[in-house]
Amino acid sequence: MQQLKLGLIGDNISASKAPLLHQLAGRLNGIEVSYERLVPHDLGMSFEQIFAHCRESGFHGINVTYPYKEDVLRYIEVPNDTIRALGAVNTVVFQATTALGYNTDFSGFVSSYFEKFGLSPPARVCLIGAGGVARAIAFGLAQIGAKALVVTDIDAVRAAALSAAVRSHFASLDVSVAPDALSAAKGAQAVINCTPVGMHGHPGSPIDSAAMTGARWVFDAVYTPTNTLFLQHARAAGLTTLSGFELFFHQGLKAFEIFSGLQLDASALRGELENELSKDA
Repeated sequence: MQQLKLGLIGDNISASKAPLLHQLAGRLNGIEVSYERLVPHDLGMSFEQIFAHCRESGFHGINVTYPYKEDVLRYIEVPNDTIRALGAVNTVVFQATTALGYNTDFSGFVSSYFEKFGLSPPARVCLIGAGGVARAIAFGLAQIGAKALVVTDIDAVRAAALSAAVRSHFASLDVSVAPDALSAAKGAQAVINCTPVGMHGHPGSPIDSAAMTGARWVFDAVYTPTNTLFLQHARAAGLTTLSGFELFFHQGLKAFEIFSGLQLDASALRGELENELSKDA
């Protein structure tokens, strides 16, 4: 039986369902999968040390999550021009003499959007956060034809850098930076959270519910928990919501296809995953 040794490097990932998703994907395709959670602080190691450990210990590949999606670029090659411009990677495959980086948050968001909203692109989008996942979502929004994007982040320099990166690769997209979420959300058709606020260990919502007035839909990149306070407020306001679980599922599906070289049955994997998760509900 084919075997895949995989892992996830990130902070605050004890509740991650990534091991379950990849093990189920393997089971459905006759592949034995091991998948380790690797937290630098808990292991007393730096990201660089854990990355080197994975290379030297027979890992076929790794996923990378908050806050290391930009740091990993120093240790890999990125074959795709758009992902290089995006500047963040969440999936790495080790090869004999190098490591190749991909961003399945980017492709996963595009797939999630089309599945939920169809082919019609959004008009004006408020993007809260400018880290690794925000870069993937911003490029995904540009890819699907969004008309305008307003970025805000507690780090103004990081927000400006993301804005410049998107503008340089998608010249037709109107990209701007706002000083805060309230300003960014004014006139937005959609409000998107790409901060860790709302995930386990980071309670709360990235924006006051009143600031979402006038929007049509929201998306939360956080998926642990699935029903974040941000999404609860949006539903209470009558907005359509796209859960971070959808991004998690689609990015994981694509990542496993990259790791294994197989085309997966998405419906079968979703069914198995939802069945397993329901046991813990």
